[in-house]
Amino acid sequence: MKPISLDNISSQKNNLERILDNLKEGIIAHDLDRNIFFFNKAAEKITGFNRDEILGKDCHEALNGPFCGENCSFCGTSPTFTDKSEYSATIVTKTGESRRIEMTATMMKDEENRNVGILASFRDVTDLLNLQIKARDLTGFSNIIGRHPKMLEVFQQIREVALYDSPVHICGETGTGKELVANAIHNESLRNGAPFVPINCGALPEGLIESELFGHVKGSFSGAIRDKKGRFELADNGTIFLDEVAELPKHLQVKLLRFLQEGVLEKVGSEKTTRVNARIISAANKNLKNEVKKNNFRDDLYYRLNVIPITLPPLRNRKNDIPLLSEHFLKQIEQKTGSDPHKISESAMSIMLDYPWPGNVRELENVIQFAIIKSRTKIISSDNLPLELLESRTDRIRRGPASKLDADIVRAALIKTGGNKAKAAKLLDVGRATLYRFLNDHPGAVPVDI
Repeated sequence: MKPISLDNISSQKNNLERILDNLKEGIIAHDLDRNIFFFNKAAEKITGFNRDEILGKDCHEALNGPFCGENCSFCGTSPTFTDKSEYSATIVTKTGESRRIEMTATMMKDEENRNVGILASFRDVTDLLNLQIKARDLTGFSNIIGRHPKMLEVFQQIREVALYDSPVHICGETGTGKELVANAIHNESLRNGAPFVPINCGALPEGLIESELFGHVKGSFSGAIRDKKGRFELADNGTIFLDEVAELPKHLQVKLLRFLQEGVLEKVGSEKTTRVNARIISAANKNLKNEVKKNNFRDDLYYRLNVIPITLPPLRNRKNDIPLLSEHFLKQIEQKTGSDPHKISESAMSIMLDYPWPGNVRELENVIQFAIIKSRTKIISSDNLPLELLESRTDRIRRGPASKLDADIVRAALIKTGGNKAKAAKLLDVGRATLYRFLNDHPGAVPVDI
């Protein structure tokens, strides 16, 4: 057997490097001590770093911090990495530019199956994402569904503010998805992978809210049998989301203001301060400026929280997203239950598009769940919709100008009156004979349950 020469080994290595240098994906590899031993040309192009600046160095030092952000498994005393991991991350290039990448990291093993290092491939999706937003060729972003121009503006805002640690205040009606937007900002930021801690300020008991937010020390009050970390401390290095922040009592508004100014907090019963590195995102379905005028909310805190405002549109102002959202919720339910696919009939969708949706996206999700449970076939008809949607349709017809009867309106009236045709005719403001003639010609207008 012919021995393998050093020239052959060198040639194989050069060929492998040549192949990896021609890939469009960035490739970076480091050992278990984070020392980088490979960095291809695509990685140079994406990050702005030259391989001569990188090779042989600790990746945290060479790349000005953990390349994987808070997803890094090599920040502690020992690696916490599994065999393979896939995730999105935001990186900062050598020139300080923010780029969004999709990364796949794999544990490399030697001939004896021992862990020897990490091989990571990544691709830059920043320009593609920006192009999709500009071209309105996007149906969702970071778990938020929508293609309406107002939602695309929100997506762009999320991308713009994610890299900075400035406080963000999200304003919108109940059910518009404020927590989803806060989570998206966190996921798109360099804090991605660190804790995202949501708090509903209006749901916490008044006597415990200070302890829940800021923690307490043992013996500070009856029942404090041990030291406890508050939500702020649990969010260290991550993001804390204060939902319904307008409900915070005045004395806690003062403590929150101090945290925003100095980054420190005091636990209940403690005289020491604790420093916490957490980004603040707040939200309210009330107008905070009006709450300031009513003296319910501190004006200095308002200006600290409202550095970057984001306003979410109500569902009634983006109705072309209703079919898209409905399809999303249908698929979610099918995946959870393993049921066959459902479709929404044109008549049911027509009613849904006419409805004002006071509960916004959350109400739409509940309606889809209700309709699937009630439907006996795989087609969701208008009969399967909740009564308030049918009543709303009938009420609008009665308030509006006289119009011809149609099957959906008649069906809604019959459901509302329990099948009483005389009462249905009165509700529709037509004679009984007119209704009977219509039902003769349109037997499908009679609900199946009546």
